[in-house]
Amino acid sequence: MVVPAKGNAKLQALIAELSRMIDEADREGANRLIDRWAATHGYQSALSEVLEPLLREVGERWEREDISLAQSFVAGKVAEDILNKALAAAPAGTLREVRGTVVLGNIEDDYHSLGRRMVGTFLRAAGWGVIDLGNDVPAVEFVDRAVEAGARVIGVSAMMLVTARGIRAVREELDRRGLSGRIMLAVGGAIFKVRPELVAEVGGDGTAENAIAAPALMESLRERSLRGEGQ
Repeated sequence: MVVPAKGNAKLQALIAELSRMIDEADREGANRLIDRWAATHGYQSALSEVLEPLLREVGERWEREDISLAQSFVAGKVAEDILNKALAAAPAGTLREVRGTVVLGNIEDDYHSLGRRMVGTFLRAAGWGVIDLGNDVPAVEFVDRAVEAGARVIGVSAMMLVTARGIRAVREELDRRGLSGRIMLAVGGAIFKVRPELVAEVGGDGTAENAIAAPALMESLRERSLRGEGQ
């Protein structure tokens, strides 16, 4: 069970109840609870005061091995549901990213989208702007879109070894354009858990253990990029 954040007693009780529902895989019940909060306080409050601390606690539980993959998946789907409602309810331009932009995609010939989509959900919930290029993305397109958007991080996903090695082409394209260090390369997917040395082999700047940990990784890579430019 999540230990509720300090502060408003009703908010503490809500977060504790949401934690219980995630443990029980009750996605619909969690949505109803957050919707009731948003009806009074708004979806922006639901994101910042309810969902953000809930997901932070879920991440900490994952590190303690106190939550299952299935439960973390439910947390990700609840986050996606509420984020979509918040975006739909907000006036144009009022829900802008505050941490920067990340370009995501599966490398060329890779079509395993679930992990990438979960990463995008947790990044958006943490305040990132996400450009999701989808599956089967050529190296040049990753770099083109990052340059176009002013993104400091590219996140590339691959499920299998044969496709993961194709990520090296993204590093080579960054090198060719003189963008390495300015645009950081995050890599992820099941194969990187089995073969952690593959991160360095394909030229990655870092990886996350799971989707929940992705926001912290992207923040650290963004800070490295800024430090490299003396900002």
